[in-house]
Amino acid sequence: MKFYSWNVNGIRAVVKKGTFQAFVKEHKPDVLCLQETKAEQGQAEIDLAGYHEYWNSAVKKGYSGTAIFSKREPLNVINGFPKEFAKKFSFADELQRDSAEEGRVITAEFDKFFVVTVYTPNAKDDLSRLPLRHKHWDPAFLAYCKQLEKKKPVLFSGDLNVAHTELDLANPKPNRGKKGFTEEEREGFQNFLDAGFIDTFRMFTEGNGHYSWWSNFSNARSRNVGWRIDYWLVSEKLRKQVKKAEIHADVMGSDHCPVSVTVNID
Repeated sequence: MKFYSWNVNGIRAVVKKGTFQAFVKEHKPDVLCLQETKAEQGQAEIDLAGYHEYWNSAVKKGYSGTAIFSKREPLNVINGFPKEFAKKFSFADELQRDSAEEGRVITAEFDKFFVVTVYTPNAKDDLSRLPLRHKHWDPAFLAYCKQLEKKKPVLFSGDLNVAHTELDLANPKPNRGKKGFTEEEREGFQNFLDAGFIDTFRMFTEGNGHYSWWSNFSNARSRNVGWRIDYWLVSEKLRKQVKKAEIHADVMGSDHCPVSVTVNID
């Protein structure tokens, strides 16, 4: 099965450009996870024959949001964190904005695995959301994935808004301590690995120069001055079934590009 993840930075715009339809036609994902949809279901004219679609939109219009498109109908779909689980964590930041209402997580359960996609809160330029991120969001998301894993293996994807190591961004030194490359955010990602999840791209590809997001300024994308902040991670149980993991930097339409993993699973 081919699993894809893409922060589209506004589904309506990428559909209007035609790049979304062209991408799906060419790549034919079995499961497609989207982040930053900035829309509710029906607001974008998407007619993907053969796909079931599920949306988790933010309460605030035109903001955040996630979706899953799947050729196979899931057994169950969960928007956000389950209420009983969420009670253990605080998701409000210093402005009392509730990140639990921002449509950031959606889970699809299949016969033999779970697929989870996440749009992790950005720490912000002034790092005002870093405490929310480090003390609440990242621990909550990891605990949630581990809870699911007790039932069956997990594949999770999304814009995690962090470059894990210096190999995951073009200019690590000037960005150290800034949003997306703070010690706290990097620790949050390392905790996923320490808990047994596998960064699938690094199973096949070493070194730098492999990025999934580029600034819209200074011709960053054409110069490949980017960051790898979009990922597919899988449970250790699935390691031997992972056949390929790729970054599709040639797919335009957003400031992010899709990332994918091919897994021998049914």
